[in-house]
Amino acid sequence: MKRRYTNLILILVLLAAVIWIDLPSTSQIPLINKSISTVLGLDLRGGMQVILKADLPEGSEITSESLQVARQILENRSNGLGVSEVVFQVAGSNRIVGEFPGASNAEDVIEQIKQTGVLEFVDIGDNLYNFLPGDEIITDFASTTKVTAVPSPDSLGTDPDTGETEKPVFHTVMTGIDLKGIGVNSPIANTYEINFELTSAGRDIFAEHTSNNIGKFLAIVLDNKLISAPTISTAITEGTGTITGSFTIDEANALAVQLRYGSLPIPLVVEQIRVIGPTLGQDSLEKSLIAGLVGFILVALFMAIFYKVPGILADFSIIIYALITFALFRLIPVTLTLPGIAGFLLSTGSALDANILIFERLKEELRNGRTLSQAIELGWKRAWPSIRDSNIATLITCSILFWFGSTFGASFVKGFAITLVDVIKHPENHLKWFGI
Repeated sequence: MKRRYTNLILILVLLAAVIWIDLPSTSQIPLINKSISTVLGLDLRGGMQVILKADLPEGSEITSESLQVARQILENRSNGLGVSEVVFQVAGSNRIVGEFPGASNAEDVIEQIKQTGVLEFVDIGDNLYNFLPGDEIITDFASTTKVTAVPSPDSLGTDPDTGETEKPVFHTVMTGIDLKGIGVNSPIANTYEINFELTSAGRDIFAEHTSNNIGKFLAIVLDNKLISAPTISTAITEGTGTITGSFTIDEANALAVQLRYGSLPIPLVVEQIRVIGPTLGQDSLEKSLIAGLVGFILVALFMAIFYKVPGILADFSIIIYALITFALFRLIPVTLTLPGIAGFLLSTGSALDANILIFERLKEELRNGRTLSQAIELGWKRAWPSIRDSNIATLITCSILFWFGSTFGASFVKGFAITLVDVIKHPENHLKWFGI
């Protein structure tokens, strides 16, 4: 009895915690500053799905590795600053599917993801042009002629065709391909810096340039736009260095993301755009919730009427299971899609199905004169083979669905497979939770 009371107290504490997490008004866990949110997928919230195709000449070889690297870079570009709802997946041999829940401006999305992204470290000398973040900087990276000297602002001429002042061309010391690792560090409270590590080739290039240009500016340029222009304060010969400045934590993380994920291995072109309006997504969400609630009420009534007290306890255990699972969805967070919700509802139904098998065996054992505790134990053991086989079949099906979704970029199918497999595999705990 002491163990039963202990278990019941633990259940009540856990239940109170998950109910608090599940409340819509709960947005953060105190002390640890962990944010809590319910993330809705593309089909429930509305947004955009973009299919990208590798933009290479006919017959060019596209490796699966280059596609995976491009997918990861695109996802990290979008999610590196804390936007965890954007998902990219490789589809087939030359396509990447991107999903942007809540996005409404197609032009902004396309502009964000289709660029190849060239990251350069550019020698701008004494920064006589007073470049600021966002300014355009022309480099010699794509030119066959390397520029060794940059004209001063006073000696620039005028283009006779356009009448515009000629823009200076600066020398690219190194590209982002020579970056090996990037991290953000806070050596002193409320101060932040970016630490970087170079490849062996990058180490030699950086060592020579920084040794000969102490006190000069080395611009960090992405797609010809200035990100930052730190001063070379000392020679960097060991292949590691630090970018310092008046960074906030957000600015430091943003710069680290741009440095880490600046370049794509292959150019991409937008092949198809699918837009889902927020009205359609909201309607799908409301109808799915109503359908799930009606289905659960019918199943709960059946369990309570047909199995009496054990059925009611099973209903309570399924409710607790649903609350715990939803709390995990909010904590991680997990993006909820319509197929994912369907898989979750089906998983709860599968758990009740296992209870029915146990209850029927339990009733047989009670009719044979067993005590309640003996009947529960024997009922579980004799129902287990059927429960095991059905769960194995479910796992095999989910594996096939997950593979299909991963191979062909069908994220909705993957979501259904993941949530379907998320089912309590030990339904005997439904009774043991309540001390029976």
